[in-house]
Amino acid sequence: MSVTPPFVASGRVLLLGTVLLSMPAAGQSPLPEAALEAQSQQAALQERIDAADESTREQLRELRRLERETRRLTAQNEERAPRLERRAENLERREAALDTLEDTREALPALKRSLVARLDAWVEGDLPFLREERRARVASLEASLSDPDLSEADQLDRILGAWRAELDYGREFDAWRGYLGGEGDEEASRREVDFLRLARVGLYYLTPDGREGGVWQAEEGRWASLDEAARREVRTGLRIARDQRAPELLTLPLSQPLESHDDEEGRS
Repeated sequence: MSVTPPFVASGRVLLLGTVLLSMPAAGQSPLPEAALEAQSQQAALQERIDAADESTREQLRELRRLERETRRLTAQNEERAPRLERRAENLERREAALDTLEDTREALPALKRSLVARLDAWVEGDLPFLREERRARVASLEASLSDPDLSEADQLDRILGAWRAELDYGREFDAWRGYLGGEGDEEASRREVDFLRLARVGLYYLTPDGREGGVWQAEEGRWASLDEAARREVRTGLRIARDQRAPELLTLPLSQPLESHDDEEGRS
């Protein structure tokens, strides 16, 4: 720092002292204004770069989040695609059913009557087992067709249930005690016997004492007597049907040819 001497009082020397005070220290160079401006611009640029870096990092974080969300949604779509396809197929089937619903409603009454009539004909032409029970079932169906309290769905459900019951007879091995009936033969109609049924191919009876037995012959529409060997087979079949004996092979005449039985099942 320059100090003005105390003995200097002239204005010239004072001016010189003022100049000396404004000069930089020894060994220092003056800083141009351009350099100051460059430093200011560089600082501003660095601030913009820092801000851009932070924005870029934020964008990268958002991009990674969106990628994870995209993978999750893709996996969900792949999982749901089969279910959506099935739903679409169901909708198409329902739409097709709705298109034909009016035609179905118009044809339904005739279809129900046809089913009941065919079932009645089947019972009458079938082996004569449980005839009263089966006829009563058909009669109840005929009555239900004219019952205003039953919907068409309920009527159809009853008809299909009766058909299922009849079809089940074709897979059953059954035995029961009942009365042997014959038109114009009151004594026979009061005779109690044991019946044996092998599905729809064999119907037999045996008296309680085992001395008489018969097989129903579908083509002739009558009972035919069985010899002693066949009666023993029927007795064995009765015990098997009542779970009194282990199953075994039976040798018995058939009530109707198997070919005829298969044809009837095919027409049904």
